Amino acid sequence: MSISTAGFVARPETAPIPRAPAKKHRRRPDLRRWLSPIGLVLLWQAASAAGVLPPDKLASPVTVLRSARDLALDGSLVDALLVSTGRVAVGFALGAVVGGALGLVSGLSRWGERLLDPPVQMLRTLPHLGLIPLFILWFGIGEEPKIALVAAGAAFPLYLNLHSGIRQADPALLEAARALGFTRFERVAHVVLPSAVPQTLVGLRIALGAAWLSLIVGEQVNADAGIGFLINNAREFLRTDVVVVGLVVYALLGLSTDALVRGLERRVLRWRTR
Repeated sequence: MSISTAGFVARPETAPIPRAPAKKHRRRPDLRRWLSPIGLVLLWQAASAAGVLPPDKLASPVTVLRSARDLALDGSLVDALLVSTGRVAVGFALGAVVGGALGLVSGLSRWGERLLDPPVQMLRTLPHLGLIPLFILWFGIGEEPKIALVAAGAAFPLYLNLHSGIRQADPALLEAARALGFTRFERVAHVVLPSAVPQTLVGLRIALGAAWLSLIVGEQVNADAGIGFLINNAREFLRTDVVVVGLVVYALLGLSTDALVRGLERRVLRWRTR
């Protein structure tokens, strides 16, 4: 029942209070973050125009853009891009299979951890880029050493994060699953592996970065195609503009694959609070 006092009518306590629909706040990009990169490029261009940076040391941004356009138009950049992307795809897939399998075995089995983890940890401490001479001796100077180098770079981060994620499964959840009568397979499928997903995705991002880094080094060794070949060939002719184009392409490829994994992470881990 409503109560009227001095012209004020109170709303019954049981009446629902209408609420305005919540507004969706769309996150806008912070354009201020572009100020310093744009400023650096302008400074670079000014230094090149003033002669402080000679072209044989570092080409100007305008020259780099012009070279990128020419390489794209004559098709050489696309061809190199396809070759490098193929090498990373094959090498990363190989490293992911090896690192994932080792991480699962050593993470889910005590005997697997005792037998596999020590040699993997020993190999992990080796700088894998230093394995190039051995890979050349084992596989020759063709595609195999480059792919093996990418695989070695990708396998260890994925192994470490998957192994750690499995081992850090919440003991309370495991005990609850055990009390509810879950079998070992069901505990692994419904508790252990889902718990390891966040850390595994972090390992995936690190592994992709290591794969691109390994490719950059691998393509410096007797490559006859790919972005690395483009850079090496340009170095011999003092074409610093083409060298910068190749480095920028490497960076964009790394950023693109990282963005793909972050998109996958947002989709898979929607339950996680931000």
